Amino acid sequence: MPILQERIEAKWIDTFVYQFELCAVKAGDAVAILSETQSRPLNVHLAELALLRIGAKPFHLIVPTPPQFAPVPVRSSGYSFAIEGQEQVIRALASVPFVADLTIEGCVHSPAALEVRKDGTRMLYISNDHPESLERTASDPGMKARIAKGRALMQNASTMRITSDAGTDLRVNMDGAMIGGNPGFVDQPGGWASFPGGIQSCFPRAGTVNGQIIMNAGDMNFTFKRYLETPVTLVIESDFVTDIRGGWDAELLRSYFAAWEDPNAYATSHLSWGMNLGARWESMIHYDRGDTNATEGRAVAGQFLYSTGPNPAADRHSNCHFDLTIRGCTITLDDQVVVERGRLSEMLR
Repeated sequence: MPILQERIEAKWIDTFVYQFELCAVKAGDAVAILSETQSRPLNVHLAELALLRIGAKPFHLIVPTPPQFAPVPVRSSGYSFAIEGQEQVIRALASVPFVADLTIEGCVHSPAALEVRKDGTRMLYISNDHPESLERTASDPGMKARIAKGRALMQNASTMRITSDAGTDLRVNMDGAMIGGNPGFVDQPGGWASFPGGIQSCFPRAGTVNGQIIMNAGDMNFTFKRYLETPVTLVIESDFVTDIRGGWDAELLRSYFAAWEDPNAYATSHLSWGMNLGARWESMIHYDRGDTNATEGRAVAGQFLYSTGPNPAADRHSNCHFDLTIRGCTITLDDQVVVERGRLSEMLR
């Protein structure tokens, strides 16, 4: 029997109410709850109850989980195909001011989601995590201000450098980068966010990322829902991972990359650091893999995240997506230290 039961808890309804209210959902608002047949039923139900408690007018759009399209399992891609090509569904979603996205992977990198949002619809992706994790990582009152500071620092920087005592040394030319920043809620027309939030990110333009990343035991491969057991070195030249060195964990990476037969799978997608003060690095070990999407680990304050795959700023796409989190890094924007040896600077706390 699992430790955590799949049942409604009043405290989890409270968490969803809080997050939806941060998204400026009000009584009387029509809200679409988007899910698929393999979505976590508990979270879908919690979203409905929370919206009803607010006094909104929710309705469900449930689509069949799409057929498998890849040669390997796809996890944490941020690219749900659930609404691609479904014009009636897209129009229905675009007709309301707010969409609660509870698809498995989330419509993060989905072109269809851009169509939904183009006339002002806001979308919040609620990660396919157990609500206990969502409860602990709800956006704190200072999250929006921290993200705004982080975004401004990125926007004004010409170079980002990531180093570590383990030997990581990665340089990013920030000119032309697409600057993001996800506080875990969305309150502006046409905006998007994911919950849990607290991630300050950028998509670098093509040919701007060079160096190496050294991951140690205990660092995280979120696509595999796995803490590394052996060191891995990634050599990155003009955005692309050109060499993967190491033992068992490196072999898993090499095999999964190769299965896609897609050169863009090896390319840099986005880079970020976490700013969620409630997120914990060790949390993933407490959940069975079926209970976690591991989004919490991406948002841990002071952790560096390197991702591969889709990058709109570089006009590249791949359905292969890795999110890799490295602890103990120092991140500088020009001469400004924003993270020092894995600790978020005081100005961002």
